[in-house]
Amino acid sequence: MHDNFEDHDDSIEYEIEVETDADVHAIPDEGLVLARDMLPPSLPIIPLRPRPAFPGVIIPLTVNGKSRVRTIKQAMDTPSQAIGLVMAKELEDDDAPDNLQEVGVAAKILKLIHSEEDSAHVLVNSLERFSLDRVYETDDIIYSEVTYYHGPELTDDAQLKAYSMAIISTLKELVQINPLYSEEIKLFLGRSSMDDPARLTDFAANLTNADGYELQDVLETYEINHRIDKVLVLLKKELEVSRLQTKISQSIEEKISAQQRDFFLREQFKAIKKELGLEKEGKVSEIEKYQARLKKLTLNDEAQKAVDEEIEKLSLLEPSSPEYTVSRNYLDWLTILPWGKFSKDAYDIPRARRVLNRDHYGLEDVKERILEFIAVGKMKGDISGSILCLVGPPGVGKTSIGKSIADTLKRKFYRFSVGGMRDEAEIKGHRRTYIGAMPGKAIQAMKSAGTANPVLMLDEIDKIGASFQGDPASALLEVLDPEQNDAFRDHYLDVPFDLSNVLFIATANQLDTIPAPLLDRMEVIRLSGYILEEKLEIAKRYLIPKALETHGLDKSRVSINKAALADIVDRYARESGVRGLENRIKKIMRKAAMEFAEGREEKIVVSKKDIEHYLGKPIFSEEELIKDCPGVVTGLAWTRMGGATLQIEATAMKSKGKGFKQTGQLGKVMVESSEIAYSYVMGHLDKYKIPEDYFDNHFIHLHVPAGATPKDGPSAGITMTTALLSMIKDKPVRKKLGMTGELSLTGSVLPIGGVKEKTIAARRAGLDTLIFPHENKKDYEDLPGYLREGIEVHFVKEYPEVYKIAFGK
Repeated sequence: MHDNFEDHDDSIEYEIEVETDADVHAIPDEGLVLARDMLPPSLPIIPLRPRPAFPGVIIPLTVNGKSRVRTIKQAMDTPSQAIGLVMAKELEDDDAPDNLQEVGVAAKILKLIHSEEDSAHVLVNSLERFSLDRVYETDDIIYSEVTYYHGPELTDDAQLKAYSMAIISTLKELVQINPLYSEEIKLFLGRSSMDDPARLTDFAANLTNADGYELQDVLETYEINHRIDKVLVLLKKELEVSRLQTKISQSIEEKISAQQRDFFLREQFKAIKKELGLEKEGKVSEIEKYQARLKKLTLNDEAQKAVDEEIEKLSLLEPSSPEYTVSRNYLDWLTILPWGKFSKDAYDIPRARRVLNRDHYGLEDVKERILEFIAVGKMKGDISGSILCLVGPPGVGKTSIGKSIADTLKRKFYRFSVGGMRDEAEIKGHRRTYIGAMPGKAIQAMKSAGTANPVLMLDEIDKIGASFQGDPASALLEVLDPEQNDAFRDHYLDVPFDLSNVLFIATANQLDTIPAPLLDRMEVIRLSGYILEEKLEIAKRYLIPKALETHGLDKSRVSINKAALADIVDRYARESGVRGLENRIKKIMRKAAMEFAEGREEKIVVSKKDIEHYLGKPIFSEEELIKDCPGVVTGLAWTRMGGATLQIEATAMKSKGKGFKQTGQLGKVMVESSEIAYSYVMGHLDKYKIPEDYFDNHFIHLHVPAGATPKDGPSAGITMTTALLSMIKDKPVRKKLGMTGELSLTGSVLPIGGVKEKTIAARRAGLDTLIFPHENKKDYEDLPGYLREGIEVHFVKEYPEVYKIAFGK
């Protein structure tokens, strides 16, 4: 903590008080001893920042820190009540004995104004210069043995008097420019003599705003003639700065005066033109502007009535009234919305197919669903009442598909995110009860789109929040309900607006967090992610050309071969989407741009062996599934980021009693699955030829690696059961086998979700044999042929079927 001085004005105020209450500067009479003659040979030291103290000045001082407060209190307990004030060398460093200047000022503590444990405010009278001889530290208090330097006695030396007159003359000029110095200088001149040049010099130095190191140089100058020279230089600098400040202030005042004059002249000119009828009043022109807008719109009866009433109200209000601004803003919104303005829909199926194939590779099932959606619109004549919800991992193209749908229909596209939204007013607007109220996002979107039938995308609808300000998800119910939104009433507008012609498209990473009533109003289209082959095509068709253009390159200068791309996908970007792959390609382009900027001429061809040079060490290792290891089974899981594989491990330790525990940060549902698996195996010991006392003598531990990642879901039952049986029988499961399915206590295998995502994860991990619940057979058969190619799939109803496939008997 740094010590600091108060303003000069405060120090003068204290000087008056001290001279009244305790005559510190009284001329010593016979039998009295000067305070400076009682100064001890060793002083406790207080470091000062950012400037030093000077002799002959009464200073209000603030110290911070427990050790500094103890220094003050210890000094007050001594007969002399003296401390040393020394400026620190390094202003930012902590206080330390070796961080002190060589010369300081001895001061007597006059009054302890305020004190706390770690701060104190004191009034001190600085007396004499001293030099530090030996500095030491005891109990966090800095001490120093000092040698005092007593200033010269009063003198009538003509040269010094001339110097003193020069200082006083400069001070008088300062007073004329900056009256802030006036009181301090008057007090000093009223009680001091020009025959004391040392005190005059110190006073003048303390008065300046010079740098702390310059002032320290003055403090360390003992010889009075040299000291006066340095102080005169500082005073001249202060005088020049004050003159410059005065000049700048005058310039600013002149500019302000000119602006005020122009303002009054313009106002007079407006009044003259108004009297002569040369210009309409601002209010009249505003009303005409609104009436001109209304001629191009088709308002419903209630909205038209509200506009007419508001225009009449506006014509009666004074422009200076706050209500005028509120009314004008309301009319602005009412007349700028696209009442009755529609863009013509295009239901050209071949064109729509071309646009979707141009903008997106793969996702055939999604494209087919969108084309069906457009075909229905063609047959029906419109697509009103439709709300789509695109669900999938990040980076699979949900937002860009929304843009493509708008392009195929030739509609305006507007996107806003509802993720993290916590205030109902952001959807339905603020009521017009205060200045600054505005409509909600739905009406703002209509204004920005400019038509009454745009494509509105509600991004991240699964991340919408709720708070004490309301539930935005509930507010969206009216916006998205085809039975209600033909007369949607925003709180700000308070008139019905037709949203039924809007095509709403929502995006989400998962459905679990979307409120059920909201989800019920939407038609869900799933985007499951991409496999290796699809990512390679997307990179070649879209990502690499885009990255080349973004980085000022072209394919004649940089290319990435297929093997290198496959290596990037496999070892650096295994996520379901392509955003991570795009970022890796951008990184390669940045490094290539750097090489060309440094003078490279020949083309860069990135091959597999160059990947580590451009991208560093791989994020993912070559995924080798554990072979011939009892107690380890590969499960298939669904996550918000797409499909994934999980290695479920089981082991047993001999124990005097039975026991079972699970690790791997499992959620409640997975813990239940593990307990069902444990109970199922215990209940079927004979069937699987397990000794009856096995569980009585063993403690079982089930673990799902990657313990830092939370895991939950009802699809790991058969995997956990198989891991337990593999461990107990000391026999590994079939190679390259993956499985998913929930288990009941009776041994039934229950259906699961995310078949496509799990199949993609299995292909990515190199699995060739999968086990799915029998009821998921229809989901698997709906998958594209290229996803099913080369994979042997077994659909099971009971667990014994799983056992037979896993262990071959």
